[in-house]
Amino acid sequence: MKTNFSLLFYLKKPKKFSGGNVPIYVRITVNGKRAELATGRNCNPERWNSKAGKAKGTNEESRLLNTHLDHLQISIYQAYESLIREQENITAETIKNRFAGKSLDSHTLLEAVKDHNNKMKSLVGKEFALGTWKRYKVLESHLKSFMQFTYSLNDIAVKKIDQSFITDFDFYLRSKKSCSNNYVVKNIKNLGKIIQICLSSGWIDRNPLLGYKGKSKTVNRHYLTKEEVCKITDKQFASERLRQIRDVFLFCCYTGLAYIDVFQLKTENINTGPDGERWIFTYRQKTKIRTAIPLLPAATDIIERYSDHPICVNKNSLLPVPSNQKMNEYLKEIAVLCDIDKKLTSHIARHTFATTVTLANGVPIESVSKMLGHMNIKTTQHYAKVLDIKIGEDMAVLKRKLMI
Repeated sequence: MKTNFSLLFYLKKPKKFSGGNVPIYVRITVNGKRAELATGRNCNPERWNSKAGKAKGTNEESRLLNTHLDHLQISIYQAYESLIREQENITAETIKNRFAGKSLDSHTLLEAVKDHNNKMKSLVGKEFALGTWKRYKVLESHLKSFMQFTYSLNDIAVKKIDQSFITDFDFYLRSKKSCSNNYVVKNIKNLGKIIQICLSSGWIDRNPLLGYKGKSKTVNRHYLTKEEVCKITDKQFASERLRQIRDVFLFCCYTGLAYIDVFQLKTENINTGPDGERWIFTYRQKTKIRTAIPLLPAATDIIERYSDHPICVNKNSLLPVPSNQKMNEYLKEIAVLCDIDKKLTSHIARHTFATTVTLANGVPIESVSKMLGHMNIKTTQHYAKVLDIKIGEDMAVLKRKLMI
């Protein structure tokens, strides 16, 4: 990339200039951005040639001053050329600092990531979810292993990051780590946030991600069929522990709430809705969006079942929800016992609500989107795309109408 570099010596008159000599400054301009330095010399404005940036005349005083300015110009050009040889970032500020013998603080990528993560950690529960912070910690881990594997480096200066670095990181995640496309794109996007902070802080003056072409791909979201939900509902478990987990899972299937939202539900989140029935009123942890969900009879039965459970009474919680790790662990057992060849998680329960429970039964997608707490209806449309059975039913109705 071509760099437009220029120098200009000029007089810097004070605000209340009343005559006499004025300090001479040099202005360094690179691609339209400026930095200035005091030369340590001064000159009377009447003896200054502003167009040439030099003192007028050939007397000894003018010659000595102009010789000094020429030497300064040569030194600044040498600083510029040394930055080019070292393939450093060329800005007016870096040239100024190189000439002045100052070294800019060489901020590193991991320094930026760690600073971001530490600040985010202090805001967990206020502005960020714990899972969001954990994802950036994983990004930090990926970057460490990537730089060591690809470049044999423990860290890298932020200003050294270019499009090749981004492309190499993308390839590393796909090949060495066998990550899916969407996971890779998400990590690059998270890295982009760090890069943007570096830009705002003045650590770099260009964004190396501008040429990145990664795009997320639409994926099929797994959900349970009506028959599979019935299998889990009707299964008789000998263990109270599994019965409890089954009920929490089914509650998610009938409300569409994510694990963390069910975990945080209190009895006060249940109130009378506009139709006079019982509703859940809460805010999604992930997006902070208000969601209102009318309770289906199956969900109401589960709430009643645990109304006097010791955990619910002591914690004022709606249901006795264990840790996410334990819940997923027990759901694996339930899947095996119910002969369901799908990975049961709170996510699949949420997807089941969106598809089998609501959309497949004719609930308008706008209503489903509101209950799920989606910020954009396009997110909800991903669920609608997989409902081939519903399409078949709708077309059968159309066929009957056309035959009349």
